[in-house]
Amino acid sequence: EAQLVESGGGLVQPGGSLTLSCVALDFTFSRYDGSWYRRAPGKDHELVASVTTDGGTTSYADSVKGRFTISRDNSKNTMYLQMNLLKPEDTGNYYCYVRRGLIDTWGRGTQVTVSS
Repeated sequence: EAQLVESGGGLVQPGGSLTLSCVALDFTFSRYDGSWYRRAPGKDHELVASVTTDGGTTSYADSVKGRFTISRDNSKNTMYLQMNLLKPEDTGNYYCYVRRGLIDTWGRGTQVTVSS
């Protein structure tokens, strides 16, 4: 069964950094664009960043531009989100997402908490 598994979340102080990873299992990750979403408490899902199949084109929410970097390593079936200069408002559950044709594939998420 196709799955996405996130890791790398945790508690970090404001101004700190974290790198999230998302491993794709049982499907050919390199065929699809990938994205990271987040859900803050009491808010809707927010698209954070996206990357094309070859990693050549990326896009970001205005709220994270200049601080977050999305990347992928297709040889490892893995997508990353490097997060720098973290702010308390970055707190939330972070999910990776791939749309495979008509199928939405979501990971279960990894929690990021930014607090002093």
